[in-house]
Amino acid sequence: MATTTTTLNDLLPEIIQEAMFIANERSIMRGLVKNYTLAPGQGKNVNVPIYPQVNATAVTEGNAVDNTNVSTGTAQLTISTVGISTLLTDLARTTAASNVVADLGRLFGEAVARKMDQDMTALFATFAAGTGDYSGQVTPAVIFAAVARLRAQGLSMDGISCVVHPEQAYDLKAALTTAGNTPFVADGVSALANQAMAEGYVGRLAGIPVYESSNVAETATPGQYTGAVFHRDAVGLGMVGDIAIETQRAATYLGDNIVCSANYGTGLLIDAYGRYLKYATSL
Repeated sequence: MATTTTTLNDLLPEIIQEAMFIANERSIMRGLVKNYTLAPGQGKNVNVPIYPQVNATAVTEGNAVDNTNVSTGTAQLTISTVGISTLLTDLARTTAASNVVADLGRLFGEAVARKMDQDMTALFATFAAGTGDYSGQVTPAVIFAAVARLRAQGLSMDGISCVVHPEQAYDLKAALTTAGNTPFVADGVSALANQAMAEGYVGRLAGIPVYESSNVAETATPGQYTGAVFHRDAVGLGMVGDIAIETQRAATYLGDNIVCSANYGTGLLIDAYGRYLKYATSL
């Protein structure tokens, strides 16, 4: 009888739901960048118009307002496919002590989220401006300086974030909790230093959230990473649909092939809205 295949197909919506939930929960970058969705049939390129900053001028009463020519640029996000496949044998499904459906959904969701974040954090090194040459450690002053550079362009604080590797974050926490850092100390120990020591995370610094992600890739030299301080409009994520999962019976293997895929593209939108943090770690 083919009841195992039928049963698996019935459970497919649950696998997809779990995978989508995990992908959304585990992808830090997806919520920090500009998102675009393409409907099927609209091609595989997202062309994002980039408008320049324009200035208003004083007008003398009775005179005409000067005409301003607005010329837009374009950033293109090219959609491609990422995927993961596994063979689930009938024996594994029927004898497993755990919930195979939830396990597969979690496995696939984490894989897609990890790949998505890796593709976006890889763009940090392509920002034209930033600080560091991998010869030292990141400090709170560096974050403050990067935020100041972005704010000087008139960007809102609401859309600015910082993402660093956990080992870079360690040095940031160490700098905050080391005696003698008077800019961050009030009545002996600052609230931010207390938070870093007790809870192990920075939280907000210079008015922006600081995130740690292991998906910030190491350079060719061990211990060197490229984090970034960036505005939401600096990086784009274009997607066609969402996570898709399908099954195919592999009779000769006495199991089912389960394939998960996602179609998306990433890229820089406005280079000036991001600043790289190229620093080594002390660990």
